Amino acid sequence: GDLTTNLRRCLNTFDLTMIGVGHMIGAGIFVTTGEVMRNLAGPSTVISYLVSGLAALLSALCYAEFGSRYPKAGSAYTYAYVGCGELWAFIIGWNIVLEHVLSAAAVGRTFGGYLDELVGFAVRRWTVEHVRPWPWNTIDIPLASNHTSHEICVDGDASLSGERSLIAYYPDLIALIIIMLAAVFVGLGSRSAANFNSVFSAANLMVISCVVGYGITFADFGNWNNFFPCGVNGVLRGASKCFFAYVGFDGLATAGEEATNPTKQIPRATYYSMAIVTTCYALMAGTLSLMRPYNLLPDTAVYSRVFADLGAPTWVSTAIAIGAMLGIMTSMIGSLFSLPRAVYAMADDGVIFGWWAKVNSWTKTPLNATITFTILAAIIAMSFELDALVDFLSIGTILAYTIVAAALIMLRYRPHPDQFNPDVMDQGGRIREGLPILSDLFRKVKPGYTILYTVLVMIIAFTGIGVLISTSYFTQPFGIILMVFFVVLSIACVLFLEAHQQNSMDLDYKVFLVPYLPSLSLLVNILMMTQLTMMTWIRLFVWMGIGLAIYLIYGMSHSKEEVRWREEREKKAARKLRGEENHWRVSDISMGDVSNNEHNKDAWTEQNGHVSKNGGHLTEVRF
Repeated sequence: GDLTTNLRRCLNTFDLTMIGVGHMIGAGIFVTTGEVMRNLAGPSTVISYLVSGLAALLSALCYAEFGSRYPKAGSAYTYAYVGCGELWAFIIGWNIVLEHVLSAAAVGRTFGGYLDELVGFAVRRWTVEHVRPWPWNTIDIPLASNHTSHEICVDGDASLSGERSLIAYYPDLIALIIIMLAAVFVGLGSRSAANFNSVFSAANLMVISCVVGYGITFADFGNWNNFFPCGVNGVLRGASKCFFAYVGFDGLATAGEEATNPTKQIPRATYYSMAIVTTCYALMAGTLSLMRPYNLLPDTAVYSRVFADLGAPTWVSTAIAIGAMLGIMTSMIGSLFSLPRAVYAMADDGVIFGWWAKVNSWTKTPLNATITFTILAAIIAMSFELDALVDFLSIGTILAYTIVAAALIMLRYRPHPDQFNPDVMDQGGRIREGLPILSDLFRKVKPGYTILYTVLVMIIAFTGIGVLISTSYFTQPFGIILMVFFVVLSIACVLFLEAHQQNSMDLDYKVFLVPYLPSLSLLVNILMMTQLTMMTWIRLFVWMGIGLAIYLIYGMSHSKEEVRWREEREKKAARKLRGEENHWRVSDISMGDVSNNEHNKDAWTEQNGHVSKNGGHLTEVRF
């Protein structure tokens, strides 16, 4: 890929790995684990993390190949731009921006919760007394963390219990302040942010090791007697929210323009960070589920409160709270590091306002984007309840990774110039030889079209499977028939993809077992998406409506592709007009007396060099 960039290349493999670890660790352990275990999946949250980890690993494999192909900032946006086109890329990029904004807001509120617990809810009481709660929020303000017993399943289905508020009970000023402070380190430049992030990530891993080592001494395996309180749907719904915890590897891809050797460093950092984080998630979630029954978990500062309730020394819960805040800080820096770079990539392409693409001459970072979207994240963190943020965190990310997997399949089967003869395209996208029926049937079809339609049909089949599972309709007689149909159709699509030849493009890294692994990634992602609530989809449509309005009003007329196409069209029109003008001038000269037009004729002949003279008149013009 083109390695030219306006950003400073200063990040090595260790820096990139720590960026991914810091972003994922804080978000997953200290935000998602308690929320999912308490409200959705119970002890089976451990399985939810494994399912979402599998989906993230498959997506990471796709990301690694795309990072090798196109080492540019922008992550899934850039990849979709190349593989699917500008509109799909905008949809993905706009959702990635949403995910990073909400991620920073969610971890900001979690930081405030741990700090509040650490000082005995003094911050909450002071804020309520001096700042006042929101006037439109009529729900009573809890003065302590809620960890009373509750049930999370109704008729065997996962559901959230109790009255829940979208707007926060009171403005969380701590969340606002901490997000602003984290943005200062990000705004100073990638080197400063990476150093800060690496130190905090290392300290966070040490705290996690201590938590697991000490927490396992409180283990009660009786807490696992009801390991699946909400069944398979509870596991999948938990996985759909736990997937947000793996969004950090997306942050690695956004740093492609600041890595010293992105084609090799980004794949390696992806593998290293995924291995570290998945191990931590499995250990931390398993330890928490053994320490305390899921229906007695507090709703804020989960780990420090559980240790305190179990009689651990005060210094232990204090150290855990401090460690949690370190992890949250690294996660926040990861989000705020990735957010402006995703915005920068879109603005640089002209699909959103170009002011956000300006790179500060001193910090060499997109400072305008950093300031704007940090303020947005801080306002959201101050104003909305953590539960509402977690509900909305995963859907855009999963959608983005789904399209990346689909784009990878299409790119692998797109014709590419032959490595031995660049003037000739290879056989990428064509049916393999030795399949007489298929090769005869699709011989005249343009390469790539059958791949596109097959991927679309496969996505429809996977969606059908997901809907049948999420609604439990697959247990009905007609549901069984539909399930068999969609499964057979899915397998047929994968085998049909396998019947095509892949292109011969040479890369430093390629995903193995294509099309099987990208297809499995599509399946797992779609299964998780179909588990999300209708309200989550409605919120997504509202956000997308805002984004598409910006794209239709501004992006379509200012994007680089549109500007380039318009310039080419104008050049063609100008060439055509010059041809018509030249033809008129030749006719005018040929119809007049040569003696009266000698000067014009000589000038025109000298300029174009394609005119011959016969009997004093211009008789031949060759364009």
